[in-house]
Amino acid sequence: QVQLVESGGGLVQAGGSLRLSCAASGRTFTTSAMGWFRQAPGKEREFVARISWNGYNTFYADSVKGRFTISRDNAKNTVYLQMNSLKPEDTAVYYCAAGELPSTKHANFGSWGQGTQVTVSS
Repeated sequence: QVQLVESGGGLVQAGGSLRLSCAASGRTFTTSAMGWFRQAPGKEREFVARISWNGYNTFYADSVKGRFTISRDNAKNTVYLQMNSLKPEDTAVYYCAAGELPSTKHANFGSWGQGTQVTVSS
């Protein structure tokens, strides 16, 4: 089991940037695929980005491709989400998650953080 704590959310103007961090504890982090998901009020949780255990393989939702970058530092047990050119529609609670295999489906991730709020003003 991996314990996850997100940080780095906040309020930013449209066009701005934020970097989210997800600090992990637990022996299996370095072998876990990691993902970022988000959930806006009244909407279902949606996939944002994922990264393989070694960082070599990444995949993004079409809505964030070219603007967001997922990365990880296994020496620091941390995964990041760099978010650039933010839009009001990016406003949501962002969650990081850990799973055995890279996936875009939240059901395939067994460990979740508590979430961090990102608000983008127009």
